Amino acid sequence: MYNTTSTPRKKTPQNSNYPKWVKPFWTIYVSGVVLLCLIFAGISYGLLGFMPSFADLENPETNLATEVYSVDGELLGKYYYENRSMCQYHELPKSLTDALLATEDVRFYQHSGVDARALVRVTFGILTFNRKGGGSTITQQLAKNLFPREPHANKIKLIFTKLKEWVVAAKLEREYAKNEIIAMYLNTVDFGNNSLGIKSASRTYFDKPPIDLKVEESALMVGMLKAPTKYSPRKNPKTSFERRNTVLQQMEKYNFLAESQYDSIKTIPIDISKFSLQSHTQGIATYFREYIRLFMTKWCQENPKEDGSHYDIYKDGLKIYTTIDSRMQKHAEEAVTEHICNYLQPMFFDHWRGHENAPFYKLSDEETQKILTSAMKRSERYNLMKDAGYTEAQIKASFSKKTKMKVLTWDRGMIDTVMTPMDSIRYMKSFLHCGLMAVDPNTGHVKAYVGGVNYTYFQFDHVKLSKRQVGSTFKPYVYTVAMQNGDYNPCTMVPNVPVTFHLPEGNTWTPHNSSDYKQGQMLPLREALANSLNYVSAYLMKQFGPEAIIQLVRNMGMTSDIPAVPSICLGACELSLYEQVGAINCFPNQGVYVEPTFITKICDKEGNVIYTFIPKTNEAIDQITAFKTVRLMQGVVDYGTGRRLRGQYGLSFPLAGKTGTTDNQSDGWFVGYTPSLTCGVWVGCEDRAAHFRSIALGQGARTALPVFALFMQKCYNDPELPYNKIIKNPEKYPGYDFTIPAAYVGDPSGCNEKERPKQEIDFD
Repeated sequence: MYNTTSTPRKKTPQNSNYPKWVKPFWTIYVSGVVLLCLIFAGISYGLLGFMPSFADLENPETNLATEVYSVDGELLGKYYYENRSMCQYHELPKSLTDALLATEDVRFYQHSGVDARALVRVTFGILTFNRKGGGSTITQQLAKNLFPREPHANKIKLIFTKLKEWVVAAKLEREYAKNEIIAMYLNTVDFGNNSLGIKSASRTYFDKPPIDLKVEESALMVGMLKAPTKYSPRKNPKTSFERRNTVLQQMEKYNFLAESQYDSIKTIPIDISKFSLQSHTQGIATYFREYIRLFMTKWCQENPKEDGSHYDIYKDGLKIYTTIDSRMQKHAEEAVTEHICNYLQPMFFDHWRGHENAPFYKLSDEETQKILTSAMKRSERYNLMKDAGYTEAQIKASFSKKTKMKVLTWDRGMIDTVMTPMDSIRYMKSFLHCGLMAVDPNTGHVKAYVGGVNYTYFQFDHVKLSKRQVGSTFKPYVYTVAMQNGDYNPCTMVPNVPVTFHLPEGNTWTPHNSSDYKQGQMLPLREALANSLNYVSAYLMKQFGPEAIIQLVRNMGMTSDIPAVPSICLGACELSLYEQVGAINCFPNQGVYVEPTFITKICDKEGNVIYTFIPKTNEAIDQITAFKTVRLMQGVVDYGTGRRLRGQYGLSFPLAGKTGTTDNQSDGWFVGYTPSLTCGVWVGCEDRAAHFRSIALGQGARTALPVFALFMQKCYNDPELPYNKIIKNPEKYPGYDFTIPAAYVGDPSGCNEKERPKQEIDFD
């Protein structure tokens, strides 16, 4: 029999010509695509770690510096954790954006955050070991800047981070316009030297806003992005020059520059002569900026945001618009430097050279040692040794041992020398200090604020914080009380004779004049103030008492403690320069006190006004009394202790003021005003025991008045300031003078306006 069972043949696939690896390949490929999609989905929804939300992308958290602006639009300074300021696209020059595109991402406007062509190029370069250029777009770099990578991450984390940046880049492209992305990127990059963002960097390297950058400067900025330290024009000028030209070459390659432009620009040397590190101790208005910093710190605590949180001046990017005029501020600082640092300080050193116990006058060894020991205990050296466990005896011995150190000189800066630390303290006590504040009489806006001679070395503010005896600058208030409360005017005749006060404790006090000028005679009130006669001030004090004067100056803004004693008629009370200027300003302002104001408004980082400042005002005295006092104080300038303003300094415009000198010439003062500007100046050493030995050198007319005069000269001669127009074109301003009240009938006939005393004196 035959077996009919047969073995079935194996079926051959229809497409048996495909290689065996095809199916596994597609399986792996599809699985990879699915896995990649899942990874991207997980990244997008934050399943694989932090992922910024829409709100994060819309308002990325960056520390923005708070900026302080002058009334004329100049940036005075910043407060920051990071020196970063925001810049809008329209504030960027075309040369800068062209340089950025040519160097970093020439197809920026063609892709949607991730450049596929660049990725292919990078992949091919890696496979062929011939990598040229990176694959990150500007948007990807922005994503990395906004949401920094985890430091020291392993390769796996780095891969996931890179994928996250792709997702963030895609989201950024959906939320922002291309131009906005460019601006955001340039706001987030680090240019070295503590300059984050193009706005800060442009100010640091070239002292100009970004919009004013030249082509070669834009190329330099973009070139630094690759490695700020390596391509720093300060640290590596040659490398920086080569990198800048590489950027220029890229711009020429992609037709952002013509060949002829490239050839001419590439030879231009790098110029960073205006380089300046953005520092709190550098630039103009340093003392003012420190005062504003302290004020704003308190303001932030007292004025919360709508959500209840507090503003932070170091990271919220506030804009503080101040009343300071940068031009006038420079004039004020120059005036202080010219007279105090360049003239008076060398004179002071010469005055004391070779004298025992300099610069302390008529002090016992015990008193001197007390001053020096107190200063020693406030020094950094003392505190460091104390913290290190040294005994008091060991520390004192160290301060008496000669050692190498640096000391300050105005003409040569910091110099190396050898002296004992205690001698260095005595030396630093020999430096003269100065305060100056100027305000607009009508608005109370502070136009200039100089708290000292050099903020780097002397940081105590002599405008707002320091209080010193005011001497004869207090006398105008005494005379004002007499004219407001009594039947006095500038021409009222008063006796120039000694006056004795019987004090509560049973003692008596009889003040004396500084000279025998017309002693025992009757003379007009105006002449008495012009020559700062103590007898007359005491006579008026006897008539009206200290309480009336204190009440007056309280209405004029003074808040310091003023003792109700007769000696305040000669200025035996301690006031700040801020109080003095605010009070004196009542006279040219027709009797109205206007609180000196430093800030007009505060804006948030978006430019929205969040606070407006309105100065407090009150009528301190009536208009006629105020004008009578103006007349009195004009006499001081025209023929009294302040006459140098007319003669030596040639100030011909309407002017009034008062000099002041305290006992032993410890404090020199001058307060004065024109119809448009009020200014006060104080000069003295840190310790009242340090001063000139003679009144001829130490009086306010020699120490403080010249600073006032130089400042006024500079302001009225500056063609950019309104005061210059007044004196250069008097025909256009025929009424430029102190406002005369309608009810004021003028000084009676026979007043000393026409009679000038023949004797000239220097004492006040």
